[in-house]
Amino acid sequence: MGATNIATASTSQWLFPVSALHHTPSRMTSDIPLERELYDRSRGVEFLYRLGVSLGLPSSAMFTAATWFHRFYMRYSMEDYHRQDVAAACIFLATKTEECGRKLRDVAKVFCSKVSKKDLSQIPDDSKEVEECQTSILLTEEVLLEGLCFDFVVDNPHAELVDLYEAHPNNNPLIEQCAWSIANDSYRTPLCILYPPKVIATACYVLAEHAIEGPRDSPLDARLASPAPSASLPTPPSHRAQPAGFSRHAVEFFGFNEMGLANVADALSILLEYYGAQDLQGSSEFLAGLASIPPPQSSSHRAKLYKPFAQVAAGTLHPVANNSTPEHAISQSGTPTQPGGSTPGKFASGGWKPVTEGAPEGQ
Repeated sequence: MGATNIATASTSQWLFPVSALHHTPSRMTSDIPLERELYDRSRGVEFLYRLGVSLGLPSSAMFTAATWFHRFYMRYSMEDYHRQDVAAACIFLATKTEECGRKLRDVAKVFCSKVSKKDLSQIPDDSKEVEECQTSILLTEEVLLEGLCFDFVVDNPHAELVDLYEAHPNNNPLIEQCAWSIANDSYRTPLCILYPPKVIATACYVLAEHAIEGPRDSPLDARLASPAPSASLPTPPSHRAQPAGFSRHAVEFFGFNEMGLANVADALSILLEYYGAQDLQGSSEFLAGLASIPPPQSSSHRAKLYKPFAQVAAGTLHPVANNSTPEHAISQSGTPTQPGGSTPGKFASGGWKPVTEGAPEGQ
C-alpha cells in the first residue's frame, strides 16, 4: 500500500493542465508554435519507437521512454535539444531502469542506421559517427536525468487495460485489441503528462468500443454518462439515459466521479484531434474511421491543439524546416494486436508494431 501511494505521488507531480502546453519552454523561450511542437513530439516518439523495436525492447520500456520524452520537453525547449537525441537518451536510460539492458554502442548504431538510412551492417562498430553518437547520447542523458529529477517512476494505461480485461474476460477481443492499439498511439500525444493512466485507458477503451460496435445512435457522451442515480439523490449533470446495446465496462470498472468523467471526455477529445490531424490519404480504414468520430460534447470548450500535420510539415501554417517528413499514426500500420497474456511486456508475435522499418524519418 505504501509503495502504491509513493508511486501515485511521484506520478502526480508530472501531471499538468492542458493550458500548460501553451507555456512550455519551446513556446516561451523559442517561440515554437504549439501545433509544431505537438507535431515534433509525435515524430520524436515515432523515432523512439523505431529505436526500441530495432533493439528488441519490451513495449513497457518504450512506453516508459516515451513518457520521459514528454516530461523532458516540459522542462527544456525542442530548439535546444533535438527530438532524436532525446529519444535515444530516453531509450538508453529505459534499457537500464526496465532491466532490458543494451550496450550504448548498439543503441548508437541503431540511431545512426535510422538517421542515415543505412543498413546496420554498413555501420562499423568503431566508426566516427557511432563514437560521436555515443557521446551525444551520454551528454543528453545527463540533461535528461536532471530534467527528470532522477524520478524514474512511470505508470502506463496498458497496465490499467490489463486489469480491465481480466475483470471482464468475456469482452469482445476486437475491442480489446483496438483499445490496446489506441493506447499505443496515445504516447504520440502528450496525454501521459495530462491525465492519470486510468483516465487514458478508459478513453482508449471507450473509443475502441465506439469504433468496433458503431454509433448505434449512441454518441460518445452516452458512453460516458454517469451511472443511474439513487431515487433519493439529485440527478448528476452527466447522467443520461443509457441505451441498450453497448457496454460500460471501463466507466463502471474505474468508478469515476463527475470530474473523472470530464477528464475522460477531454482525453477522448485530444485523441480524436490527433487522429483527425493525420494525412488520411492512403491510410487504413481503421484510422480513417477513428478520425471521423465526433468528439464528446461534454469535453471542455477549448481551442483545438492540433492542426493538420500535412500543413504543419509543409510550413503552410508557420515556417518550418524543409526536411520535415509527415508521419502517420501507429494504428494505420496494420490491425491492432491484443496484449497477448496478462502483462504488456512484449509485442505479440506477428502483431502490432509501431512503424515499418522502411518508413522515413526526417532529421
